[in-house]
Formats: sequence, structure tokens, C-alpha cells
Amino acid sequence: MKLGISSYSLNKRLRTGEMDIFDVIDWAKAHDCAHLELVPFSLPLLNAEGKIDYDYVSRIRDKAQSVDLPLSVFSLNACVIKPTEAERRAEIERIKMYMDMAHFLGMKKMRHDTCSGQHPEGINTPEQFEKDFPAFVAAIQELADYAKSLGMNTTLENHGLYVNGADRLIRLVNAAGRDNVRMTIDTGNYLCVDDEPETAVKKCVGYADMIHLKDFYIRKKDRMLPQDGMYTAGAKAAPRPMPTPEELKKMPPRLGYVGTASGRHILRGAILGQGDLDIWAILKTLKDAGYDKEISIEFEGMEDCEAATEICLNTARYIWERV
Repeated sequence: MKLGISSYSLNKRLRTGEMDIFDVIDWAKAHDCAHLELVPFSLPLLNAEGKIDYDYVSRIRDKAQSVDLPLSVFSLNACVIKPTEAERRAEIERIKMYMDMAHFLGMKKMRHDTCSGQHPEGINTPEQFEKDFPAFVAAIQELADYAKSLGMNTTLENHGLYVNGADRLIRLVNAAGRDNVRMTIDTGNYLCVDDEPETAVKKCVGYADMIHLKDFYIRKKDRMLPQDGMYTAGAKAAPRPMPTPEELKKMPPRLGYVGTASGRHILRGAILGQGDLDIWAILKTLKDAGYDKEISIEFEGMEDCEAATEICLNTARYIWERV
């Protein structure tokens, strides 16, 4: 098992400035990670002109090489469904820009969304998906062809709400018809559209090039405290500026819920093996299928992120040895 972490797991430390990405690299190496997955959150990857800051990126590459920690995947939020063709083209070119960066870092794969979150118009119906399907496929093919020229795979994740179910993602990968288009399977995200995770993983494991190993608590929405803002499905929070690191330290903890598409349940990130997913069954499915590529711990709960991520790593190793 090539077990590592996503830098997202330690994003609480990155957001407040208590850690930087170089500290995360050291942390991952000290905890025997086989790789590190990078996400752009809290990383100053862009310069003032909105282009990749290759001086900073070079430092990341050199640091990882100095401790012999492979950088496995770069994971990017994106949405190729746009109101205008000019906006769609700009988004595809933005993804390619990050693909060049991932290639510079020595990565052999990059995960990008097709539609991060809900449809831009808030419409997640099957009819809307069929309408958008050709545009999705065309974008996936163009990006896959560009990745191929760099010797890379692309991966699509069950992420957000619109393109989150196993069946929709399988259709997109198959329709793309490119041998370098694969999947990033997030074990928890299937719940966002009320898919059953164990069944969904069995459907998708043959397409997988990366696993996000994640656990959730699942609760009935009408039995939990109400919460406004970004973690409430369907809610449109008023725009607000990003808090500074100093402000973040003073803010009370959020409830941390994310609503499911049906509106019946809410989810909250859990330490692996302590939530409501059957992690034993999921890891057995991966092992029985002969999955031998990277697995990233993706922790997004309310507990201390360093302690929780360490427990997640130890739990994954413990279970893998026994399934």
C-alpha cells in the first residue's frame, strides 16, 4: 500500500500560518508517508500576475527531493461548464497551466474537477447532466491529450454534487475514450449524493489511479443544530472576505457539516475508522482488486488535524494488514 497524505489534511495549520508546505513535507516524511499529494489551498502558488510562481514551486520540488518524498498528484478544483465559450476556454487553459506545474514537480498524474460543487446554475438534474455531457467529454478529452503530451494521466474525482455519483463518473471516463483518463476515488464523497460508498467503490475501483481515504459521520439533518454558510447544502451564504490567519485563530469552531444532495442528511469529517463508513470493507475491496497505486489520507474533521491525521495513517495501516 502506497499510503500518504493530502496536504489538505493539514490545511488548518497551513491556513493559520502555523505550518507551511515545507513543514508539511517534513511532517509527512517523519510519519513514514510513501507520497504527498498537493492541493492548492493555502499555498501561494501564483504570482501577482496570476501565473505560476516557479521560484516557490522549485523550492517545493527541491525540498521534497531532499527528504526523498515523492510528490504524487496535484488536485485542482475546477469547472468546465461556463456561461460563455470565452470563460470555458479560460478555465481549460487555467487547468493546463497547473498541469504544466505538476509536470515540473515530477508528477505523473493530475486530478481536476469537471464541475466542482453544484452546477453553476444550481441545477443538478439528470436532464441538465445530459445537456452538459458533450461539453464535459470534450473538455476531458482536450485536457487528457495535453496531459499525454507531458507523459501524465488525468484523474476525475467524485467531488462536489453535480458530478459526484459513481455512475456519472463512469460514463464520463468511458465516453472520453482516453487511456490516460482515470479516477480519483474519494471514499466519503459518494455520500454527498446519497451513493452507498462500499458499492460505489466496487463499481469504480477498476478505473482508479488514486484513492482519497476519508471517513464521515452521517446524521439526519433535522436532528442537528442549524448552520448557515458554505457547509449547508443549497445555502447561498453572503460573500465575505477571507479571514486573515490572526482572525482565524480567534474564530469559534464551525459546526463543520456538509449537506447531502437529497437534503435528508448532513455529513461531518471523521477520523478514519471512527465514523460511519465501513473502512474495513472498503480497504478489503481495494486489496482484493489488487489496487497498488497511491492512497491519500484526506482528513477534514474538527479534531486537531495533526493528531487526527496521524491516527488516520495508523488506522489505515492496521486495517490493511488484517483485511
